[in-house]
Amino acid sequence: MTDVEIIEGCEPFSHRGDRPIGVLVVHGFTGNPSSMTHQARAFAAAGFHVEQPRLPGHGTSLADMMTTDWSDWSGEAAAAYDRLASRVERVVACGLSMGGTLTLWTGLERRGDPTLAGLICVNPATLPQADDVVAMLEEMRDEGTDVMPGIGSDIADPDQTEIAYDGTPIRQLLSLVDDGIRPITDRFDEIEVPLLLFTSRDDHVVPPESSAHLAATHGGDVEVVDLERSYHVATQDLDRDLIVERSIAFVERATA
Repeated sequence: MTDVEIIEGCEPFSHRGDRPIGVLVVHGFTGNPSSMTHQARAFAAAGFHVEQPRLPGHGTSLADMMTTDWSDWSGEAAAAYDRLASRVERVVACGLSMGGTLTLWTGLERRGDPTLAGLICVNPATLPQADDVVAMLEEMRDEGTDVMPGIGSDIADPDQTEIAYDGTPIRQLLSLVDDGIRPITDRFDEIEVPLLLFTSRDDHVVPPESSAHLAATHGGDVEVVDLERSYHVATQDLDRDLIVERSIAFVERATA
């Protein structure tokens, strides 16, 4: 594999804390670590170990992303979890959007693992696209369309902009739906660790019904926090400090 140039500000982040607690921080589809920098640095400041991976194909170029799929993204999330677990006693996984999907996938993959203490999801993608939408995407793919308009920077705060690709690669979106979301959407009852769920009521990327489905089917305790001022990328939006405050308190409780 050739080296790729990472966009400035999109680098992964790894921090060694002074407490035996780790937080895995996972960004979303076509995004990169910068969308959750505020949270990752706050976890580090609280003394936690942090692993914030840059998922393959993200934070570089759209062409680079078009060489990847769900197996690459989930593989990197799993590797980052292992890096954390090698140096802490308890881990909480935290993710935005597709990062939330990967967080829930981690919860399923690590069932029974004593290191896993809890999950934090911010506007997670938990329901596959409707059948007619998937059929449309498949038709576009089969007709040779590789990219459609981007979904990045859904933010209410006029002073914030997400670093994200200006296009959405169709094959990769289908991989997220078919390989990532669809296999786990009916399995959340198998996850028994506590869940902190942040939901933007005005989300133009992932509908709130996705969070509602998770809250209704999760197998453990669920704490729901409604975000009234933020759009999809809430980790950069007007509620970003609320997310930090509630997340740190949750990590403290879940790992006590």
